Amino acid sequence: MTTTTAGSGTRRAGVGELLRDWRNRRNRSQLDLSLDVGVSARHLSFVETGRSTPSPELVLALADHLEVPLRERNTMLLAAGYAPRYSHRPLDDDAMATVRASLQRMLDAHDPYPGVVVDRSWNVLLANQAAFAFTDGVPDHLLTPTMNVFRLCLHPEGLAARTVNFADWATYLLRQMRRTIQLTDDADLRAVEDEVRAYPNVAELDEVLAPGHWDDPPLLVPLTITSDAGELSMFTTLTTFGTPLDVTLDELSLELFFPADDATSRAMRGDG
Repeated sequence: MTTTTAGSGTRRAGVGELLRDWRNRRNRSQLDLSLDVGVSARHLSFVETGRSTPSPELVLALADHLEVPLRERNTMLLAAGYAPRYSHRPLDDDAMATVRASLQRMLDAHDPYPGVVVDRSWNVLLANQAAFAFTDGVPDHLLTPTMNVFRLCLHPEGLAARTVNFADWATYLLRQMRRTIQLTDDADLRAVEDEVRAYPNVAELDEVLAPGHWDDPPLLVPLTITSDAGELSMFTTLTTFGTPLDVTLDELSLELFFPADDATSRAMRGDG
């Protein structure tokens, strides 16, 4: 987060500004948050306005009650003049070997049903063979250099062309994307949202996405897609790490697709 000031270019936001931004994002009042954390509302006000410098423990306590992602907690600590508390190793780092192998085992065990591991921008980091099979025929520009789930599923040349219930599936994806942006304030994902909302097939969904759609929502929104094996219908689950202390692990999600009916299960198992 940056703030522009006349004559001085761009400066980094202070910890008070960051805390106030996240508090407003979570719709929390100073009094409500201060009671949860165990400090006075006056002291919290002083922290937000820069009149008081919080301890690292107070920064982390406030961030915890605001459900601030670990990446942004490190940013808050740096803004307050403290060292980051959470490591940030890429998934292919040697220290991540055990985690990476465990994730791949879960994906491989889930085959012949699709499964992927995504980061918080929903870029695919790991996948099983069933997931890769779904990208057959998709143009390379949607697969490289990074395959993004939202771009892959919503682009007219991607899986959207094969999705039977595109309006419902796209509605789910767009709402999931908006929710993730609200939770993380991820700039990369905001750019993806701007891109996909400009796709002509997504722009046509304005009426579908208006308030009132799904006033009586279904229990599950399946992805129903055409394939060489016939029409396949699947629902999805998302799993995250429960106690991450690393930024990468905090941002990973394991998405597994399951057959929504017996015909899809048989087709994907090759039972005929």
